[in-house]
Amino acid sequence: MKSSEPGVFQQDSLRRALGPWSAIAVVIGTVIGSGIFLVPSDMVKAVGSAEMVFVVWVFGGILTLFGALTYAELSAALPGAGGEYVYLNAAYGPFFGFIYGWTQTWVAKAASIATLGTGFFTYLADFFPGLTGVLYTVPLPIGPGGGPLEIRYGQLLAIGVVLLLAVVNYLGVRVGGGVQVGVTVLKVSLIAGLIVAGLASGRGNVSNFHSSMTADLGGITGFFAALVAALWAYDGWNNAGMLGSEIERPGRTLPLALITGTLCVMAVYLLANVAYFYVLSGPEVGSSERVAADMMRRVLGQPGAAVVSAAAMISIFAALNGSILSGSRVPYAMARDGYLFSGLSRVHPRFRTPGASILLLGLWSSVVLLSGQYKQLYTLVIFPSWILYGMTAASVIVLRHKRPDLERPYRVPGYPLVPLLFVLVALVLLYSTLRTSPRESGIGLGVIVAGLPFYFHWKNRHKA
Repeated sequence: MKSSEPGVFQQDSLRRALGPWSAIAVVIGTVIGSGIFLVPSDMVKAVGSAEMVFVVWVFGGILTLFGALTYAELSAALPGAGGEYVYLNAAYGPFFGFIYGWTQTWVAKAASIATLGTGFFTYLADFFPGLTGVLYTVPLPIGPGGGPLEIRYGQLLAIGVVLLLAVVNYLGVRVGGGVQVGVTVLKVSLIAGLIVAGLASGRGNVSNFHSSMTADLGGITGFFAALVAALWAYDGWNNAGMLGSEIERPGRTLPLALITGTLCVMAVYLLANVAYFYVLSGPEVGSSERVAADMMRRVLGQPGAAVVSAAAMISIFAALNGSILSGSRVPYAMARDGYLFSGLSRVHPRFRTPGASILLLGLWSSVVLLSGQYKQLYTLVIFPSWILYGMTAASVIVLRHKRPDLERPYRVPGYPLVPLLFVLVALVLLYSTLRTSPRESGIGLGVIVAGLPFYFHWKNRHKA
């Protein structure tokens, strides 16, 4: 049964089967994926010193926490399937809800899953170097940097992993949630072991924390380029809200999951970087394609690097599962409101999952996975995502005025300063990313604009 407000339902055919631990595992497990194992190299090359890398990590963590605090109020007040789709519908109307859902489905979430899949086969290539070999070259200027598109063996394997997890989540939210809790506990334990091994090895030097190298960019431009990399590593903190209609006691559980999960991730990331820069100097981190593996190779030799590669793949596996579990609820919610293909609104009568939506996201993410390399893919994620994150944070202020009667089990502390600061930094980040990565930013904007005719088509059908 639909309510009079798009995106908000009085009755939902999905099942509330996820408790607090599952919700927290979605946040931690989806956020900690490939980024912490790969992006420190891009970050130190952008800013030029280990000290500035830590500044960027702390700044990005505080910014993410401000977002989590803001989203906690929204998710507790409007706990529906689709997360931001519900919040933007309530604050601005169905047009902006549609723009969010369209962008999330075809760019942001699909590219996020594709980036994780690319990271997965990058680390698997430590064991099977042949995966980096080129299977086929598409002789068109559609690859990274405008060159030909190279299809690698590892990309096909990564597609197989994505589709496997799509099937797992098709079989039930309890199945997907159970996998998420188990794999998240395992990967956090492994990362903790890597941190302890690095710091206790005796192979490090505190002078590495003051090491520097010639920055590719430097200054404000370098800071924001490094921040894009850090925010990719933090991305996914908002995913629990997409499962709002399947979480038990959402008014309490969602704020707990968002805030607890974000704080845990910040702690893990900072400690991991302390270990990296204790063992490796800034220039060594900058020249490393797999910084965590190179750190453990220094500490324990080749077996240590192999352990890191295994830990990275487990970490990415959990992030992929959480992304498919949460992201598939967005096209489902849109279709249920009449703003996307109606077949995507179907809930499996036995498994109680939006099966068609899960399969769509898995298949489309597999196509996107073929389109680029790791850095280009995560930049493609961040630009459109932060347009929507900024709009969603601002919706807290809009709804405080538009819906003062709305029940709010949790209220963001520091209102309105916390959401306003989040929105301000989002605007600066978008401007900087548009300047430094025009191709990826342009693709994101192009897909958003391409959705407009579809919105008006479905709007007219919805009215009819």
